[in-house]
Amino acid sequence: MSGSAEPYGIEGLPLLEARNKILAALKPTQKTEAVALNQALGRINAEPVVAPEAIPGFRASVMDGYALGQQTQPQQGDQWTLQGRSAPGAPFQGSLNPGEAIRILTGAPLPPGAGWVLPQELVCTQDTELSLEGKASDNPWIRAADEECKAEDCLLDPGQRLTPALLGRLASCGIAQLLVYQQPRIGLIISGDELVPAGTTRPPGTIWESNGTLLIALIQTLGQKVDHHYVVADEPQTLRQTLQDLSKQCDVVVSTGGVSAGDSDWIRPLVAELGAVEFWKLFLKPGRPFAFGTLGDGVPFFGLPGNPVAAAVTALQLLWPALQAIEGQTTPELFPRVRVELTDQLLRRPGRPELARARLDVGPSGQLLARLNGSQASSRIGSLEGADLLLELPADADDLKAGDELWAQLIRRTVF
Repeated sequence: MSGSAEPYGIEGLPLLEARNKILAALKPTQKTEAVALNQALGRINAEPVVAPEAIPGFRASVMDGYALGQQTQPQQGDQWTLQGRSAPGAPFQGSLNPGEAIRILTGAPLPPGAGWVLPQELVCTQDTELSLEGKASDNPWIRAADEECKAEDCLLDPGQRLTPALLGRLASCGIAQLLVYQQPRIGLIISGDELVPAGTTRPPGTIWESNGTLLIALIQTLGQKVDHHYVVADEPQTLRQTLQDLSKQCDVVVSTGGVSAGDSDWIRPLVAELGAVEFWKLFLKPGRPFAFGTLGDGVPFFGLPGNPVAAAVTALQLLWPALQAIEGQTTPELFPRVRVELTDQLLRRPGRPELARARLDVGPSGQLLARLNGSQASSRIGSLEGADLLLELPADADDLKAGDELWAQLIRRTVF
């Protein structure tokens, strides 16, 4: 979702252009650490990983049955003499000649000379004699010795995020430890004179601070963590010192509030003083007052809007891809886009492109449906609750009716 380039400089930067500018400006970390496989979930691999040997390393039976000492498809009425048994961890010692067979269990090694496995339901046994009573499949039901991988196969490239499926495969190939990139240290500033801690008495005109809780939990859900977190009043000296401290302690500094153009919005001018503001304002709703720049010795700075929904949406769209890139992920993960139908009317005025929060449903004909999460005000955290979708509303769209089709970002993460 990029919007029109025409309003750039007046309305702000289109989302896609803003994301590309940010990613182009970032330098991936070079710091690494070794971790055990069971501690590597969600981390970014830092070096090529190759298979030490072929896996499983032996031909194995796909099912319970009988391994035959022949290489061709058996025929109904064929007979064999049983020689023994092969089980996982207890293989048959010896080889098979034509006319010979062994009992074999799922996953057990096939001995030399065996070239076919018969499912147990197709055969009849009497003492040591085995006969084929039904019609055999043309599938020999044998797992190849290198079915998972060959020796020296590349199992993992640098820059890949480690998922359950990747970790399971690595374990099956005998890998116990990985070199991963260190995760960026994140500093978070929540600014505002009106903020008081949840659970305390709320004086007139103040609000309970929620952005810290929301963003820390969101960042944690996305596989990162906030290392330093401060709630600071709109006072320039304190904000300056906090920004300076975090730029020395962290790899990324994030703020919410204080980046617009109000009398108490000090953060943006302070970032310009301490480093540089690369761009300010997005051509997007919610999320217009967003700033990106650097502090100190080039520490990336992300100035999120003060409204909680706008802060969360811009964090997903711009901060999350940036954190992935800084951590060394070759291709940052973005949410897949799907076509959906509105279930309800949506009243709006043309202006900026909008990311509306909605829940995913499936219609009677299998069509994907989007149910809006009530009011889309950027201050209403309830619009985020249970949201599966960010509906991409074009800048020129006015009132939309039930049944209209739109593109939407499916905000669910990969499991495997």
